[in-house]
Amino acid sequence: MAIEPFSLPYSPAAVEDLRSRLAQTRWPDEIPGSGWEYGVDLDFMRRLCSYWKDHFDWKAQLRKLSDFHHYRCTVEGLGIHFIHERGKGPAPIPLILTHGWPGSFFEMLKIIPLLTDPASHGGDPAVSFNVVVPSLPGFGFSDRPVKRGMNTFRIAELWAALMVEMGYDRFAAQGGDFGAAVSTILGLRHPEHIIGLHLNYIPGSYRPYLEPGTKPDDSGQQFLDDADRWYVDWGAYAHLQRNTPQTAAYGLNDSPVALASWIVEKFRDWADCNGDVELRFSKDELLSNVTLYWMTETIHSSCRLYYETKKMPLQFKQDDHVRVPCAIARFPKEAPFPPRSWIERGYNIQRWTEMPRGGHFAAAEEPELLARDIAAFFAPLRSNA
Repeated sequence: MAIEPFSLPYSPAAVEDLRSRLAQTRWPDEIPGSGWEYGVDLDFMRRLCSYWKDHFDWKAQLRKLSDFHHYRCTVEGLGIHFIHERGKGPAPIPLILTHGWPGSFFEMLKIIPLLTDPASHGGDPAVSFNVVVPSLPGFGFSDRPVKRGMNTFRIAELWAALMVEMGYDRFAAQGGDFGAAVSTILGLRHPEHIIGLHLNYIPGSYRPYLEPGTKPDDSGQQFLDDADRWYVDWGAYAHLQRNTPQTAAYGLNDSPVALASWIVEKFRDWADCNGDVELRFSKDELLSNVTLYWMTETIHSSCRLYYETKKMPLQFKQDDHVRVPCAIARFPKEAPFPPRSWIERGYNIQRWTEMPRGGHFAAAEEPELLARDIAAFFAPLRSNA
């Protein structure tokens, strides 16, 4: 399981092909004045893709990314890309940060220096972290799985093996979206390696164990009702990706405009941006993430994780309980979100923070808030490292 430095690939031919495809886009019509009512606004997409074609510089973005230390490691036959940045301080805590969909390791770039070098950002130098940010299998520069069954349980096994290979027999885990599921499973199935978990999301498939015939309490039932309504109103993407990701992939893998609209819509809907995604993310930030999906052709393999999760949901059995210390950071735009009583049925919650602002992409939207909460939670757990 050799760990090797990884140079980020750049292909001038691929960039020219992208620009050519953007120039030849066959745009759909729209109901005049409908804006975002029927989906992604046509004028917005025209402006974004015009910038993508004429001004976006992928090579410059890769140069910025190269400021971080990138590696690849083959874990149980699958190549995994990751960033590894060592902390500055007396005893940095090993910490693995896991992203979700439709994000990537890009989500974590702003928070990495806040965790590795807190003294330079107004934090406590005694609480720093050795940060590992892997790309999920089928995302970014990690390999695309070629076999069935690459679900969040398998990914947790890969993460545990990767961290041990790096010399981190005990480590902390943090994540949102799929990253929250992988982190949860690390605590559930690999507690001997886990110092604690910090989550800014509770996996959508999570269900605590209830005795046969037992009904959820009022708050639990309200959450389930709210979640059902959310999936009816906003969950079309998830229903498709859970059931027929291959079908969607033909268009998304072939058309950059289709890919951008599919991904950027989620950033607008899930971020705390009041309907203006550029209040939170610059065009370069949005398009860097989309371009990563485009250049690596990973939209299908990433969407397929929804299908695999449907086959292996996070539904706790009678003896299942995450006993390692857990912290929950609840950002106000993150919905649906279970009540504390529902989460405590399955997690050993030691810290709960109601954040004043922020949404689904917490590490990218509010890196300072998230970093401070991570540091405050893990500071007293350092002796367990």
